[in-house]
Parts: sequence; structure tokens; C-alpha cells
Amino acid sequence: MSSGYITSKLDTDCPICGKVHTIEIKKRHSHAIVKEETVEYEETYYSCPFSDGAENEYVPAAMMDENLLRARDSYRKKRGLLASQEIAAIRSYYGMTQSDFSALLGWGEVTVTRYESKLIQDDTYDMTMRMAYENPFFALSMIEKNRSRFSPGKYEKVRSKIKDRIEESGTEYLKRQAIMSIYSRYDKECDLNGGKRLDLSKVISVIRYFSTFIINLNGAKLMSLLWYSDAMNFSRHGRSMMGLVYMHKRTGALPVGCREILTLDSIGSLAEPLFDEIGYSINPVVSINISDFSLEELGVLEAVASEFKDMEPCDVLQRVISEKAYVGTLLDEAIYYSQIGKLNI
Repeated sequence: MSSGYITSKLDTDCPICGKVHTIEIKKRHSHAIVKEETVEYEETYYSCPFSDGAENEYVPAAMMDENLLRARDSYRKKRGLLASQEIAAIRSYYGMTQSDFSALLGWGEVTVTRYESKLIQDDTYDMTMRMAYENPFFALSMIEKNRSRFSPGKYEKVRSKIKDRIEESGTEYLKRQAIMSIYSRYDKECDLNGGKRLDLSKVISVIRYFSTFIINLNGAKLMSLLWYSDAMNFSRHGRSMMGLVYMHKRTGALPVGCREILTLDSIGSLAEPLFDEIGYSINPVVSINISDFSLEELGVLEAVASEFKDMEPCDVLQRVISEKAYVGTLLDEAIYYSQIGKLNI
């Protein structure tokens, strides 16, 4: 358990010493057991600056519930399941209440409420909720199937929202499906994907991370940063971060499906003429969700961004092509993660 840091202060009747004064609201990294597995999470608690030792801490019931939810979400993330906030974001994406979302999917009325507050969903339920978000056509088919569970007015309202989402993101879904189809040959954890199946959502989050912290990021430099992120995560923690498979190309270690990835709407890249090729500039995002990453992943991303943020794309490329894993493979061959060795970073 790490020492805490102050996030805010509150003037109140202190439940620790019984006096009215300013108490400190702190956070710290802590550990909990969820489903017989140890997870790390961020714990919030009250601290009395006028009391000593372990007796100076207090966690009220509501705050304890929030801490437990963060611990469960940490377990979900560790298991590749949707966190409670992600479930809430999916139903909000379609303008639905918790009971609406349950009705859409044909579940019990309070099922989604429980998943957002205390219960951990199994893989089947998780996959169904993901499909509702990633494939608005699926959501449309589900509201038709479960139409009887909605009032006429609510049915029309939700159906209209789903159709709006189809118009906005239908092409994005098809692009994602194309990428997943390309990676269908790498659907098992192996040396080519660094012991992890492709996590396209993580790929997008990583790209958004780099676009936030690196000015004038282009596609060529981004590809090198992706490789270093996966390679460093493998070197430090025994598996890749995103599950991308990389090929030895004249322009560096390029992920399979790199052009398809760069054209995803959620990345916001702009195609630009580059001699006889098409280059891409990456639009910066306003903010990122740090909770998309574990502490270990953030450490890797910070190291990569710090090392290369001010370097020209050609200089980053020279660094990549000097790496042992790149040198040890032939043109158009896949680069095995086990060949990475010590990185030049």
C-alpha cells in the first residue's frame, strides 16, 4: 500500500477526532482481493491531520462503495471486461437508461444497474454489450427483437438514436471489422503478437495518447512509436501492449493493417500527398482517458513519448531499423517478439 496524496479538503465534523476542522481527502494505490485474485486500485479516504498513525484514517460507507467499485473495475480491466463507466458510456451513447439498455438486450430490468454498481459480468454478457456499442446494426436488430419491452414513444426515441449512430459510425464499424478480419490469422496468443490477441480499442487509445503529447505527429513516426510501445511492454512485462503484429519493411517495423488503422474515423488522421505515396498527419485530441491504461502501460508510454517526442520521423526510423529484432529479420518477414532483446531506448 503506497502513501496517499491530498486531492481536496473538507471543513466538517471530523469522525476521527470528534472536532470540527478541515480534514484531508486523499488517494493512494492499494490492493484488494476480487474473485480470489489480487488487484491494484486507487483508494480514496479521509485523513485527520491532527491524529497520528493508523488511527488518522476514515472511510465512510459511500466512499467505501466507490473504492470497492474501483477495485472491481481493476479486476474487469485485468480480465479484459468492460468497466462500470464503460458500460454506462455505451448506454449513454444511445441515450438509454439502465433499464432501457437491459430491455434492449433482453435482460432482467436491473441487470445493467447491477453491472454498473457492484456485480461483475461474465464473458457472454460483456461481449453482448460490446457488440451493441461497436455494431449499431446489432443494436438496431435487438430493439426490433425486444420491441414489446418498450412503450411506443420510448421505442421510437431509442430506435431513432440508434439510426443516428448508424449514420455517424457505421463506416467505422466496417473498418474495424476489416482490421479484425486481417488479424484473424493471429487469433491465438503467440510470439508474433507478443502473447496477446489484438486489442483494437487499446491501439486507438495509444494513438490518442501520442497525438496528445507529441506535436505534429505523422503516420510514419506513429508506426515507430507503436512498435516501441509493444516492444518495451514485452521487454518489461512479458507481453505486448496492443497485440499488434509487425512486419520488416523498408520503412520500418510496420504493424499488419497499418493503413486500415490509420483511416479509422476515431483516430482522426488526415491523408496528405507524400511523393508518390499517401502520408497521414494525426490530429491531436483534446484529452485522453488515463484509465484506459494500467500503471505499467502508462510507464511504457511515458518512456516512449519522452524519448521520441522531439525527434524527426526519419531519426526515429533509424533507431527502429538498428534494433536487434529488425536487423535479425528479412524484408517482408514478421518480427518475432522473442527477438527483441535489449532496446536502444
